[in-house]
Amino acid sequence: MNVAIYGRKPTKQHLGDYQEIINLIDSFGWNVILEKELKQQLVERIGISPKVDEFESHSDFHKGIDLTLSIGGDGTFIKTVSYIRDSGVPILGINTGRLGFLANISREQVEYTMNQVRQKKFDFQKRSLLRIKTEEDLFGDDNFALNEVTFHKKDTASMITVHASLEDKYLNSYWADGLIVATPTGSTAYNLSCGGPIITPGCQVHILTPIAPHNLNVRPMVVPDHMPIKLSIEGRDRKYLISLDGNSKSIKQGEEVIISKAEFMINVVKFEDNNFLDTIRNKMLWGIDKRN
Repeated sequence: MNVAIYGRKPTKQHLGDYQEIINLIDSFGWNVILEKELKQQLVERIGISPKVDEFESHSDFHKGIDLTLSIGGDGTFIKTVSYIRDSGVPILGINTGRLGFLANISREQVEYTMNQVRQKKFDFQKRSLLRIKTEEDLFGDDNFALNEVTFHKKDTASMITVHASLEDKYLNSYWADGLIVATPTGSTAYNLSCGGPIITPGCQVHILTPIAPHNLNVRPMVVPDHMPIKLSIEGRDRKYLISLDGNSKSIKQGEEVIISKAEFMINVVKFEDNNFLDTIRNKMLWGIDKRN
């Protein structure tokens, strides 16, 4: 089995974690493939062999990679997805960060989890993505998002107006600091911070959540994900920000953006004893009140 590993610049306290994970994979007789920059850092800092295989682009994931490990937090997980794309390679997130809704395997669970993988005691949970289309093709081939697409104001304290249509039918004009269009996966990210609902993976929906809306009767809305969403911005400035999972570009006033469900999905490795509901309950501290 070929196992790809991606992680951002490892801190001193986590270097040993990489070494242990690589040693564990080696002990299974599996082949490790490291992201190019990560490999260079591990060669220099913990002395792994420079002969270890490496990858550096999404095209490498169509060449026999069987599993991907994301080591870090949810931001690292999202970056790993940008390599996987439509390859179908499953991903497993190992959490060395703080919260971790996506990277939900703790360091203490790694050996047990990898043995579960070795024994094929796992399943795949499919996660949908967003695809956007802009007049100037702002994001090129990176025009997809696992969590959300967000419209923001840029250089002003004034609110903006985001005009929204659903399947070419006018929906609303949001007078706010911005607007989030989130997937079920992204429901626990920026959407949650702005008062949007938590949606379980597998639901075929998108969520429209205004950021600090001026009208108190404007609330988040859940819509079917087969309906394209058309958005445009109006305000006092000429340019605004559009973000895909935190990757931001400037967008002109009035430029139309069409958001639809991507034609591919991501396979997230899941286990019977570590599911989404467990993750939500633990991360949100539900039930910690003894009266429950």
